[in-house]
Amino acid sequence: MTVLVLGLARSGRAAALALARRGDRVIAVDRSPDVDIGRLAEAGVEVHVGTEEPMRLEGVDVLIKSPGVPAEAPFVTAARARGIPVWSEVELGSRLLAAPILGVTGTNGKTTTSELLGVMLDAPVAGNVGRALTELVGVEGIEWIVCELSSFQLEDIHELRPRIAVLLNLEPDHLDRHGSFEAYRDAKLRVFENQGPQDVAVLPRGFGEVPGRGRRIEFSAEDPLPAEPRIPGAHNRENAAAATAAARAAGVDDKRIAEALRSFPGVPHRLEEVGQIGGVRFVNDSKATNAAAARRAIAAYEEPLHVILGGLGKKESYDELAADLRSRGARSYLIGAAAEELAAALDDYELCGDLATAVRSAAGAAKPGEIVLLSPACASYDQFRDFEERG
Repeated sequence: MTVLVLGLARSGRAAALALARRGDRVIAVDRSPDVDIGRLAEAGVEVHVGTEEPMRLEGVDVLIKSPGVPAEAPFVTAARARGIPVWSEVELGSRLLAAPILGVTGTNGKTTTSELLGVMLDAPVAGNVGRALTELVGVEGIEWIVCELSSFQLEDIHELRPRIAVLLNLEPDHLDRHGSFEAYRDAKLRVFENQGPQDVAVLPRGFGEVPGRGRRIEFSAEDPLPAEPRIPGAHNRENAAAATAAARAAGVDDKRIAEALRSFPGVPHRLEEVGQIGGVRFVNDSKATNAAAARRAIAAYEEPLHVILGGLGKKESYDELAADLRSRGARSYLIGAAAEELAAALDDYELCGDLATAVRSAAGAAKPGEIVLLSPACASYDQFRDFEERG
């Protein structure tokens, strides 16, 4: 089989290497001229960097598209015009791996819930977090795989069938890429479309109909749990309820679930307390890349808040976020490209421009017992490589 891999970030590199190890002919393309091609070339991958123009596609059987590559990219449109299937890396991984997949999607809480499920199931976690799904190809002794799934990954699935699929929530996000909430919603719900009656669909209580034929299990933040979660916030109790429902569906007993809930500390950049200076706590919630996530973070604390907001906006309204900040009497410190747009919605704010200035201003204003919270409600790409670097 001849495969064209488009985009050589983490998932594209993993897909190319997994295919090369199988003996497939692999052509890899990335528009950046700075991609490190050493390991790919050693594996026999034919690499082309620094180009966006489609090459001749004769003989290509399938195109593997990295999630960061838009559907309108020249290679993608050329491949579709020729009838060449376009797969996401998780589609490829699902075909190469024998272990059942527990898929987790939703707007907010995906990583926290996926990592918590990894502890409950003693299973590797892959997909939209940490490592690519195809990095697990060839690993022995895997009973379950927990796979975090983004809307960008789910856009290009065909046969991916999680035996257990979890939808945590749906809020407007990535509208700059999907164009509408309806398109974003449809991409998310594809996680269920290939499920059969023997599979399980885990959904928020009262959620509407979803594709597929999976057996429906519902959850809510008010569900009784075998133990209370260690991580703070009502939204994290909701994540814990979803994880508990999914783990039970996978056959995990309540004793093991309780141990995981009591011990799991959360993940970096999600309500991560990074320090305390002079009685002021500093919390890194850099993964809050949309307004709904920032609202959840603000609701997680009763202490007075100094909130750092801003970055690259996603064409969503900040009115509800502003109302939450107003009701809490919280002051905001605005950074990045969306600062002016946020300022138009807020009452009590300071235009800081960059994160270092915002931290200094917030720290200077905060009193003992108060919290400086980085929960930007925006993507990071205007000033940072990614949300991890920002955090």
